[in-house]
Amino acid sequence: MSYLKLPGLIDVHTHLRVPGGEHKEDFATGTAAALAGGLTMILGMPNTNPPLTTRQRLADARAKAQQTAYCDVGLFAGASHEFLADLPDAAHEAVALKIYLNDTFGTLRVDTLPTLSTCFETWPREKLIAMHAEEQSVSVGIGLAASYQRPVHFCHISRKEEIELIAQAKESGLPITCEVTPHHLFMTEADFQRLGPLADMRPKLAMQADVDALWKHLNSTVDCIATDHAPHTLAEKQSKNYPPGIAGLETSLPLMLTAIQENRISMARIIELMHTNPRNIFNLPEQPDTYIEIDPTVEQTISNEAMHSKCGWTPFAGETLTGRVERVVLRGQTIFENGQVVATRGNGMIL
Repeated sequence: MSYLKLPGLIDVHTHLRVPGGEHKEDFATGTAAALAGGLTMILGMPNTNPPLTTRQRLADARAKAQQTAYCDVGLFAGASHEFLADLPDAAHEAVALKIYLNDTFGTLRVDTLPTLSTCFETWPREKLIAMHAEEQSVSVGIGLAASYQRPVHFCHISRKEEIELIAQAKESGLPITCEVTPHHLFMTEADFQRLGPLADMRPKLAMQADVDALWKHLNSTVDCIATDHAPHTLAEKQSKNYPPGIAGLETSLPLMLTAIQENRISMARIIELMHTNPRNIFNLPEQPDTYIEIDPTVEQTISNEAMHSKCGWTPFAGETLTGRVERVVLRGQTIFENGQVVATRGNGMIL
């Protein structure tokens, strides 16, 4: 069998649940899921318990990752009014800063202008600021990028008016980038009506017109495909106060490969969105002698039982997608093959 060789893919938006949420994911299971999806480098978000807002908390999480991660991992620091003074020191342990302007799962949210201004003034300019910003909050982020003349990356853009506003800002020369998730490209509000809590996430699923707008801008305005991998147990999702989020590491590439078969995107563009652009935007290191081998034509039916993520379920279960990761090589070593991780824990490099 002749497989197609691609560079190791990068996901700049995952939730690995360490510390405080290890019952639904940890660095070992999260990075195993990443390898199954052809990802050799992932960045973890800071809305953990406690959140990653200080240098010590980040150092502790990095130490755990070093012991158990199968692929390369970097961590975001989280912006918080309570720990504003800690930001410059925390930057030593983080790849970027995450600011939450809208509701999120966890305690991190910034909703005052003085706190935002301090973040932009004190966070090192050589490291990126990423934002969870929805609807009118996108204009706030654009305004801050213009005022402070520093790059801002917008996470999981999901609505027509948001992507169009970002397109206009880019045309004006502002230093902004954005990502979209596979679930916002392949699911709509109708899927929430069908699946209930299993299709609840933040931002919430939008209308078909919003999905169409994302696809329209995928070859121009959009810079990255990022999963926003946010696993929860089925028991949590079936509870009265269910949390938002779904697993996404293992289905991202098959969904995008299926889009190639549907003539919606090219392989060259997928490599830009899932490797080249993420590395350049976040100034991530190269991974020498690292690549994945895929079968781009084989059909596979997604199942909960085959999941490597500890949560053990996906809203895409039962769907037949085209394309599968067959082998992953990291720095010359085969670490995933025939559907299984074959590396030892702690194999990954911590950024």
